Amino acid sequence: MKHWLYYVAAALLAPPILAADMPLNMTQGVTEISGKVYSLHMTILYICCAIGVVVFGAMIYAMINHRKSKGAVAAQFHESTKVEIAWTLVPFLILVGMAVPATKTLIAMEDPSNAELTIKVTGSQWKWRYDYFDHDFGFYSILATPRAQIEGAEAKGEHYLLEVDNPLVLPANRKVRFLMTSDDVIHSWWVPAFAVKKDANPGFINEAWTRVDKPGIYRGQCAELCGKDHGFMPIVVQVLAEDEFDAWVATQKQKAVAQAAEAAAALSQTLSMDELMAQGEKVYLASCAACHQPNGAGLPGVFPALKGSPIAAGPVANHLEIVINGKSGTAMQAFAKQLSATDIAAVVTYERNAWGNNTGDTVQAADVNSHSADGAASSAPSSTEPGADATPAATEPSAGSQTPPVAETAQVAEEPASNEPLSMDELMARGEKVYMTACVACHQPNGAGLPGAFPALKGSPIATGPVTDHLDIVIKGKAGTAMQAFGSQLSAQDIAAVVTYERNAWGNSTGDAVQATDVNNHGK
Repeated sequence: MKHWLYYVAAALLAPPILAADMPLNMTQGVTEISGKVYSLHMTILYICCAIGVVVFGAMIYAMINHRKSKGAVAAQFHESTKVEIAWTLVPFLILVGMAVPATKTLIAMEDPSNAELTIKVTGSQWKWRYDYFDHDFGFYSILATPRAQIEGAEAKGEHYLLEVDNPLVLPANRKVRFLMTSDDVIHSWWVPAFAVKKDANPGFINEAWTRVDKPGIYRGQCAELCGKDHGFMPIVVQVLAEDEFDAWVATQKQKAVAQAAEAAAALSQTLSMDELMAQGEKVYLASCAACHQPNGAGLPGVFPALKGSPIAAGPVANHLEIVINGKSGTAMQAFAKQLSATDIAAVVTYERNAWGNNTGDTVQAADVNSHSADGAASSAPSSTEPGADATPAATEPSAGSQTPPVAETAQVAEEPASNEPLSMDELMARGEKVYMTACVACHQPNGAGLPGAFPALKGSPIATGPVTDHLDIVIKGKAGTAMQAFGSQLSAQDIAAVVTYERNAWGNSTGDAVQATDVNNHGK
């Protein structure tokens, strides 16, 4: 009989012993945190298996050795103090033994302090945007699997539905903090190799972090059901050696210059109908076909058809308006910051002439630029008017640029020859540009912040209190929060201007005018 008990114990213990080599078991990942999560997983698994061995072993032993056929008579007892204490104390001690390592691991997972790089991750249907706060550029990352593979016309590739056009690039051996949010519905940024899975909620900011010691390419997916193309929202992270990452950052900044020059040159170009249609089809299949379908028929009741629609066959201005600025309350996104002026012109031309629409209209990049400028001019208040809450057209990123325009780097505006005092109007105009570049992502264009995540500046104690406190938090940041130190990122003139702007915009109206000398005296 004892031999049978040994066999049963061996069968119960075999799974945890061999778990590390099982393909369905949790993987160890490539970060210190993922290793801790794996160790915790295995520890809990061993504890559960040990409990199973004891409980089922006792049951099997009792069934075999105390069966009726052997003449066993059940004992009669109740209200045993020893038994009550035992079955209360033993589970309690087991739970404590499980809770201690679990708590340590969870605390480590939720500690993004002392990060060397901060990246804002924004989910939208169905793509990701990555903004590098420390380097002032960002880009969209979109599924790169060819449509032909998705529709079964071609053989599926090795990384089917797990490949993107622009991967997130991280440096090895540096702690990276992620700020997660969403433009529309709830998404979830999940990379198993990093043990990072964090929801991206519209209107809120969640934090996560990672530190990857091994360069390579790591893949993940959106892990929240976010709509019909939820399965087409992959994540690809490329981890580079530190010197290679620094070189990549320099390349991105050079690309920003080239893109800005290319966008400016495109405004004077006139493309033929054939050129616009060819480019427009590519843009449409990459950015629009997921909702409106490759044949323009849409999805009845969900996404409207473009074939024969009032938008695609009506006034060009209305068509441009909805592509550039989107439509609130619907899934139609604003593509002004996702596509270049040339791409928008091409896709609008394509939609107005494909699938039998045949309007004959051709739209050029200059038309898109004129429409955007007219819309901004009609809605944006004067840059020197307190309470201005819209980004001036001059500071908007060029459409489709993966990085902000050249002017929107840490040195937001040209530094004056010296730190001579500026007038209130000059400080407000300059400060608004700095704010819209360096602060608006967290505190919002109207200074209202994001409740529960980023504090409002409108009417806040910081923006209406002592100037020295305001300067201190802008220059040095605030430990334990998402507030960065801008002393090394912005010039003295820019800090003086943005502090002046924050203290006088949105009805704050303190009347304070901060100069570059005040910043230098404060200890920038």
